[in-house]
Amino acid sequence: MSKKPLILGIESSCDETAASLVTENEQGIPIVLSNVVSSQENVHKEFGGVVPELAARSHIEKIDWIVKKAIKKSGKKIDEIDAIASTAGPGLIVCLSVGLSFGKAFAFTTDKPFIAVNHLEGHALSPKLNSKIDYPYLLLLISGGHSQYLSVEALGKYTRLGTTIDDALGEAFDKTAKLLEIDFPGGREIEVLAEKGNPEKYKLPKPIINKGGCNFSFAGLKTAVLKISKTIKNDQDKFDLAASFQKTIEEILYKKTIIAFNEFEKMNNPKEKKFVVAGGVAANKKIRAMLMKLCEEKNYQSFFPPLEFCGDNAAMIAMVGLEKFKLKLFSDLDHPAKPRWPLDEDAAFLKGAGVKF
Repeated sequence: MSKKPLILGIESSCDETAASLVTENEQGIPIVLSNVVSSQENVHKEFGGVVPELAARSHIEKIDWIVKKAIKKSGKKIDEIDAIASTAGPGLIVCLSVGLSFGKAFAFTTDKPFIAVNHLEGHALSPKLNSKIDYPYLLLLISGGHSQYLSVEALGKYTRLGTTIDDALGEAFDKTAKLLEIDFPGGREIEVLAEKGNPEKYKLPKPIINKGGCNFSFAGLKTAVLKISKTIKNDQDKFDLAASFQKTIEEILYKKTIIAFNEFEKMNNPKEKKFVVAGGVAANKKIRAMLMKLCEEKNYQSFFPPLEFCGDNAAMIAMVGLEKFKLKLFSDLDHPAKPRWPLDEDAAFLKGAGVKF
């Protein structure tokens, strides 16, 4: 039995410091030996959002300890590691630089290959951590910084079908939570409050719902929530607004996903129709349930990463590193941090007030 590659993954693109060791079994399915994540929620809570300088300082303070802990938990030794994979973008450049520099230094001092990983590619492939999925498949990536549909045709080959023209879905959740006076990061609490509310109480807008293909817009929805939040008189009003927001998001995703299904099928004519949902918002149980039901209606197989791998983590980075290692796709040690690094680099920059449909 041949030795399987062992990859150390490092993630520091925003406000999580993470390290993971990943290998694979004889069938080529990844095995996560350790996955250590240190959150900075308490660091940024009083500011209501991520403060880049504080995030970077926290990464610097913790990264050495986090990597050592991941190696110890894996039961492996440093000399057994075959390559180091670090997130190189997109993200906050002061945060990216910490994990990227650490990964390069680790690779240099141990004389191991270095692999720069696109954070979005980590999310795109994250369901492979618990499922065997063949290409091509349709990906819905929904997180605090990104909202897009992508046709995933192979490792490194992605075609963007739709994206947000203003704000990301995860950001819309977090801003709504802030307006409802939920401590940062409060986006995930919206679903909890929504359970107690009437989703029909407030009629919220669904921007570009009938145009723009499978592109999104959430800025107008956030503005409507802002206006209504000023009229809230009691907890029940708060619950009702959370429920109305959750319902509106589900309706937007339902319609846009049907459009994305059609675009994906025209492009690939797949024998098997597969739909992957990844990113932090993929942990929202009601959104998961709605999209799973839609997949049943449209004869799609649905795939979601385990909840622990929905948010930012290093296991997905190590897994991409594993795939690249097998293809000998190594990076130079002068690979730069990239605050903007789209998966489909040929896609037009579709964002801002000037976008028309």
